[in-house]
Amino acid sequence: MTLRIKNIAGTALVTTLLLLIPFVAMKFDTGVNWSGSDFAIAGALIFITGLVGQLLVSQSGTLMHRLAGALAVAAGFLSLWVNLAVGIIGSGPNGANLMFAAVFVTVFIGSARARLQPRGMAQTMFAAALVQFLVPVVALLIWQSEPMDMEGMAGNMIFVGMWAVSGWLYRQARSLRSA
Repeated sequence: MTLRIKNIAGTALVTTLLLLIPFVAMKFDTGVNWSGSDFAIAGALIFITGLVGQLLVSQSGTLMHRLAGALAVAAGFLSLWVNLAVGIIGSGPNGANLMFAAVFVTVFIGSARARLQPRGMAQTMFAAALVQFLVPVVALLIWQSEPMDMEGMAGNMIFVGMWAVSGWLYRQARSLRSA
């Protein structure tokens, strides 16, 4: 499970090309207004996601294992992107959205303990789905003044589903491996 220089360079190139989209859009549309820190954060997020994706693709395993990993990476990327852009709970800066870090802590610790093996990864993804589901519940108990709107609830349930389907795919990969 190593990355080659060409994989890292390719990921950097794709990241740069993707960042050119908002850069060029800013020249033609006043509604697109990214700051330098927006580009830095987006670039880091896209680049790291690309590297993690490269690592998952390069590891040996079944197609189901790779699909599960790709879905988990997509869930992590999209939920972090949405949370940074607009927040899942409430609108704008909201301390409750920081609680979603618990999902990533769950994924990182679980993945390290599982050593990316299907059985442990299935458990980790199901745990991530549960934590993703519980964060708004806990946030509502703590920050009673700002309940989650329907769009935020629907978005959160999409991420819950992505983590859960990833867990199911890892479970399928495990059964294929032992068959």
